[in-house]
Amino acid sequence: MASTFRAFLNSPVGPKTTHFWGPVANWGFVAAGLVDMNKPPEMISGNMTTVMCIYSGLFMRFAWMVQPRNYLLLACHASNEVVQLYQLSRWGRAQGYLSQKKEETPST
Repeated sequence: MASTFRAFLNSPVGPKTTHFWGPVANWGFVAAGLVDMNKPPEMISGNMTTVMCIYSGLFMRFAWMVQPRNYLLLACHASNEVVQLYQLSRWGRAQGYLSQKKEETPST
């Protein structure tokens, strides 16, 4: 057990590197998005939520392509992508972009 922990501690993605602490800090975005789910959708910024979706999408690709692969960063941004897409759908429904009922067209 101690040798496994020591190997993780000294690995290229261990807690002595930015490959570890960067993703740990980014979990704050996920936590903030989860907390915001309790707020009314009128308070959601569509622009900022869209930017967060693009940001997480780009960094998911980065986490996959960087060597060594950073699975912690990938998981963090995949989680944030899910949370932000849900928030964007809440915003879209509140703005009427994603209406649930179809408008009736008058028949002539």
